[in-house]
Amino acid sequence: MFESLYQLLELPIKYLGLAGTITLGFGVIFLLLSLIFGARNVLKPMFGDFETEELKKFILLGLIFGLIIGIYWTLRPLKDALFQEIVGGEWQPRAKWLSLVAILPLVVIYSKLVEMLSRQNLFYVMSAAYGIATLILAWFFFHPTYGLENLHADPSRLLGWVWYVFVESFGSLLVALFWAFATDITKADSAKKGFFLVAMFGQIGGIYGPLMTKIPKIYNVSNAYPVVACGFLILLIIPLVWFFMRTVPASQMKGFEGTEPKNTKHEAEPGFFEGLKLMVSKPYLLGIFGIISFYEIIVTVFDYYFKLMAQANILDKAEKLHFLGEYAQFANLATFVCLIFGISNIQRYLGLTASLVLMPMLVTCAVAVFRFYPALTPLFWLMVASKAVNYALNSPSMKQLYIPTTEDVRYKSQAWIETFGSRGSKAGGSAITDQHQNVVIANGPQWADKAFRKEHMFQPEDLGSFWYMAISCYFFLGVLAVWVFVALYLGRTYQKAVDSNKVVC
Repeated sequence: MFESLYQLLELPIKYLGLAGTITLGFGVIFLLLSLIFGARNVLKPMFGDFETEELKKFILLGLIFGLIIGIYWTLRPLKDALFQEIVGGEWQPRAKWLSLVAILPLVVIYSKLVEMLSRQNLFYVMSAAYGIATLILAWFFFHPTYGLENLHADPSRLLGWVWYVFVESFGSLLVALFWAFATDITKADSAKKGFFLVAMFGQIGGIYGPLMTKIPKIYNVSNAYPVVACGFLILLIIPLVWFFMRTVPASQMKGFEGTEPKNTKHEAEPGFFEGLKLMVSKPYLLGIFGIISFYEIIVTVFDYYFKLMAQANILDKAEKLHFLGEYAQFANLATFVCLIFGISNIQRYLGLTASLVLMPMLVTCAVAVFRFYPALTPLFWLMVASKAVNYALNSPSMKQLYIPTTEDVRYKSQAWIETFGSRGSKAGGSAITDQHQNVVIANGPQWADKAFRKEHMFQPEDLGSFWYMAISCYFFLGVLAVWVFVALYLGRTYQKAVDSNKVVC
C-alpha cells in the first residue's frame, strides 16, 4: 500500500519536491473548500473576516509579494552556491561586510527615487533595473573565463563578490519597497488580518520559487540557468503592479490617518539622509532597528555554520544547490503551515505585544538546540523553524509597527532600517563567525593547512569549532534578554498610538 502511494507521488515529488507537493495538496483542499463554502468563510478562522474588496486587495498584494519572495528564495541559495564556486565559502563573512558597505550608495539612490517618483512608478523602475541587471550577471556566469566553467575558486574573482552584494541588495530594497507600499495603503485593523494573508502568499512563492534550483540537477545544465529565469520573473513584477493599481478601488488605498504631534513634524527639506536622521533620533524606530538586528545577528551565525557544514558534507555542486533549495522550500513550507493553522490568531486575540515577545522566547529554544546538537541535520531543521516563525508571526507583526508613522518613515526610514538593520547585523554576526577560522587553527599546527582544515572541520577532534559555537550561544542569551524588553516597549507604544489615533513619529 505504502509502496503504491509513493509511486503515485513519485513524479510530483521529483519535480515539485516534497514541500511543493504538500503545498499543492493544501491548495487543492483549499480550492475545494472555497468552492463549497466560499473563500471568505474558509479564510475567516485563519485570518479574520474580510470585506469583498478588501480581500481582493490583499490577494493581489499577496500575488506580488509571492513573486518577489519566490524570486528571492531562488536567488538566495544561488547566492551561496555560486559564491562558493567562484570565490570560496570561507570568504562569506567578508562578503557580508562588503554588502553592508556597498549597499550605502544604493540606499541613497533609492531615497532620491522616493522623492522623485510615485509609489507605483518606483516599483516599475526598481523592477526593471534589477531584472536587467540579473540577466547581465547571468551572461557573465555563462562566460568560459569569468563564469562557472572556470572551476578555480579564488577571492580575486570579482564576479562572485558582485553577485553576492547584488542578491543581498535585492532582498533588502525590493522587499522593503513592497512593505512600504503595503503599509502606506493599509489601516491598522485591516493589517491585523491582511498582512498575514499576504505573508502566506509569500511563502507559497518561497516554496515554488526554489524549484528553479532543481533545473541544473534534473537536466544536467549550468547553475546559471536559474539566474536567467529569475531575471525574467523580476520583470514580471511590473505588469502585476500595473494591474493592482488599476483594479483595487480608491477606498482600499487609504492608510493610517492619525494626527501628527507637533514635536514630530519635520520642518527641514527631505534629503538623501532624511530617513537615517529620523531613525537615529526616534526611540521607536531605533527599537524596530534593534529587533531586526537581534534576530539577524543570531541567525547569521546559525546560517554560517549551516552552510559551512553543508559545504563540508556535500561535495557535488549540483547536489549542494539542490540541498540549499530544499532548505528554502521547507523553510517556506513550515511558514505556510503555521499560517494555514492560524498562527495569526496569536496577535488577533493576544495583541501585537504578545506576538513580538514570543519571537525571542522561541529563538532561545533554537539557541539551546544549537548549543547541544551542533550538526548538519539539527541545524537544517533549526534554520527551517527559525525562518518559519519569523516569516509567519514576527515579520507581519513588525511591518504593522510602521502603520502609525509618517510617509517619510514608511518609505525612507524603513529602507534604512530594513537595509542596515539587516545588513549591519549580518555584518555583526559575520564579525563573530570571521574569528572561527582563527579558533580552528588554534587546534594545532596541522590545522593551518587549508585542505586538512576543510577535511577535519566539525569532526570530534575539531575542539575549537565546538568551543567557539558554545561561547556564541552564551552571548546570544544576553542579546535575547534585551530583545524582550525592546519588544515590550514597541508593542505598547504602537497600541497607544493606534488607540489614540496619533502618529508615533
